[in-house]
Amino acid sequence: MANIPDVKLGIIAVSRDCFPIALSTQRRKNIVAAYGEGLYECPITVENELDALAALEDVKANGVNALVVFLGNFGPETPETLLCQKFDGPTMYIAAAEGDGDLINGRGDAYCGVLNCSYNLGMRHLKAYIPEYPVGTAGECAEMIRGFVPIARAIIGVRNLKIITFGPRPQDFFACNAPIKGLYELGVEIEENSELDLLVSYKAHAGDVRIPAVIADMEAEMGDRQIYPDLLERMAQFELTLLDWAEAHKGARKYVAFADKCWPAFPEQFGFEPCYVNSRLAARGIPVACEVDIYGALSEYIGACITGDAVTLLDINNSVPKYIYDEDIAGKWGYDIKDTFMGFHCGNTPSCKMCGDCAVKYQLIQNRLLENGGTPDITRGTLEGDIASGDITFYRLQCDAQGNLRAYIAQGEVLPVPTRSFGGIGIFAIPEMGRFYRHVLIQKGYPHHGAVAFAHCGKTLFEVLKYFGISDIAYNQPRNQPYATENPWA
Repeated sequence: MANIPDVKLGIIAVSRDCFPIALSTQRRKNIVAAYGEGLYECPITVENELDALAALEDVKANGVNALVVFLGNFGPETPETLLCQKFDGPTMYIAAAEGDGDLINGRGDAYCGVLNCSYNLGMRHLKAYIPEYPVGTAGECAEMIRGFVPIARAIIGVRNLKIITFGPRPQDFFACNAPIKGLYELGVEIEENSELDLLVSYKAHAGDVRIPAVIADMEAEMGDRQIYPDLLERMAQFELTLLDWAEAHKGARKYVAFADKCWPAFPEQFGFEPCYVNSRLAARGIPVACEVDIYGALSEYIGACITGDAVTLLDINNSVPKYIYDEDIAGKWGYDIKDTFMGFHCGNTPSCKMCGDCAVKYQLIQNRLLENGGTPDITRGTLEGDIASGDITFYRLQCDAQGNLRAYIAQGEVLPVPTRSFGGIGIFAIPEMGRFYRHVLIQKGYPHHGAVAFAHCGKTLFEVLKYFGISDIAYNQPRNQPYATENPWA
């Protein structure tokens, strides 16, 4: 995906000058050997501030954008924290476990050193990633570093992200519109535009010489499934409009995400629904959030960086009818009916995450509103079908009405159960969803949109959000962990 960062890792070992430097250097080499290809080894073992500056110059010259600081022994507090302060990218701290030498001349005390290091980082108000248990053997440290890669990718991506919006939130859908203050706190840039700006740019792309190639790609993607041949040119024209806008307006940023107003004026003025095009951009790592959902777009982008895969944005939409639960779920999976719900949106989920019979159709709800339920014309353009079964993480990072950043994470799955409904839709199952719905989503005032990553990535997502300073990260708590607002007698 061209719209998410490539992470180039580098490792710098540090050594306190009253400990053997060879101990730290050799332990660094052991980690690099255990990790394998893709980890740059800085040859400078840092004992003092000048060493730290030289090491930083070395990793910068070698293209490193995510740094691992390794305490091979106790480590020098000031130089090791200066590495984080002066490095332009995410920094991780890990330390060596004992056991590869005797406990006289081969003891490093890095277990103790991490405490002093973290204290110094706090005094300098520096952000660094420290794993749940940061002390390990060479193999264990290598595994921690592998876990750092998606975390670093998300941090780099968000720091270099611009969210581009078109239009205000549709009437009666204000819930997803939130203060942009939180974006600036995260380092995200935003560019807000009028729908007229988009329309003018779209019209300027009429007859673009690249349109036939985009049409051919759409035809190859959808095969013989319904794709409305007369819409292809318009949809291809719109896709090029968004891609060109992203390139021309990213400015000082490297990556973009969109949050667009897609109704009610859009289909009337553009002549189609944008959902299928939006799905195609999402498949390339460029989320296009529906209904100007700025924090939905940001949430999607974080998920794309973590998984390196397509994501989507869905309404936490409707309960599963009891007859479907009784026929297709009860006795086959260990879920109560309250653990299930249907995630839906008009048609923005990439085809690679949908069942094989998905097709470009029309938006039934907008057809009722804009075409009086008649033969669909301008309301065509949604990508519809059941979402493919598999593991998912349902999550959202949100700035609330008071300007506070908060988030939730819930892991579950999409069940291989037919929805018998319309749109891009799936039957989701999340353990204890009923309680989570009441005591997190409702209680904390979250909007109806949630981002979906197609993997269990809650562990990594939690670490990313924690790094960003999000103190309120809710999750679907097990039954033996009641929520603060949960009635114990209910």
